[in-house]
Amino acid sequence: MAGVGAYRAGARVARHVPGPLANAGASAIGLGAALTAGDKGRIVGRNLERVLGRPLSPWERRRKVAETFSWYARYYLESFRLPTVDLDELDQGFSFEGVGEIEAHCGPGKSGAILALPHLGTWEWAAFWLARIADVRVTAIVEPIQPPEVFDWFLELRQSLGMELHPLGPDAGKQIVRALGRGHLVCLLCDRDLQGNGVPVDFFGERTTLPAGPATIALRTGVPVMPAAVFWRDQARHGLCRPPLQIERSGGRLRDDIVRLTQMIATEFEGLIAQAPEQWHLLNPNWPSDYLALDRPVPEHLVDLQ
Repeated sequence: MAGVGAYRAGARVARHVPGPLANAGASAIGLGAALTAGDKGRIVGRNLERVLGRPLSPWERRRKVAETFSWYARYYLESFRLPTVDLDELDQGFSFEGVGEIEAHCGPGKSGAILALPHLGTWEWAAFWLARIADVRVTAIVEPIQPPEVFDWFLELRQSLGMELHPLGPDAGKQIVRALGRGHLVCLLCDRDLQGNGVPVDFFGERTTLPAGPATIALRTGVPVMPAAVFWRDQARHGLCRPPLQIERSGGRLRDDIVRLTQMIATEFEGLIAQAPEQWHLLNPNWPSDYLALDRPVPEHLVDLQ
């Protein structure tokens, strides 16, 4: 992980270099990163094959892995420059589907809603658009990163976009419920089980675990869960919010309902990611077979899923 000075320098460059030149620079950075990515590049290649449902030739794999890292570099570029984007550019650079579902549930006196997202495209542009254009209050739970000063810098960056942020940890569930009580849209990136306490699902043809938080909170509070993704389409950003999932209790065990709803989220993610597989920047092992392919021990929470 680069130091905070490197991120600050990147932000200064992103905010002063013209858009087309910055995008070209992101492509070059991504290509360089792909050539030296090591295990992360292998994981990206495996993920692309999962989404596409077929093996890639060596040439196609190199090209698509490079595209993924280029899109990932562009994600950082756009995140860095967002605080300086004026409202006209913000609005003109974003198209959307399904925002009416968000507006129906979020706002003063409303229940709030959970937006379940994969690591796809550029979700921060959509969060900024929702906060500044659609006037929707956005709360997000974010992964703590090391060193702490880098995490604090990203926290400040995202808060400047109008988001309320809380780190993933023991108090995250309480913060989510409080935000929902104020009618917020709660954004949860949940295509990876960071804490190792998720529930088993079928995801792109293999068994793994995904976080149980979105399903658990929805079932306990009755708020809607809407799978969504934000990706680049025709050089602009496009947000796609799917209809709310069916969350009623079945009358059986709560855990069974949590597994059922989490599987529904996984299935929705498959369809969303398939629309832009090269923009899925999940760079860490996520299935038991990934760890085996990298000759690493399979984590305990995944052992029984091999």
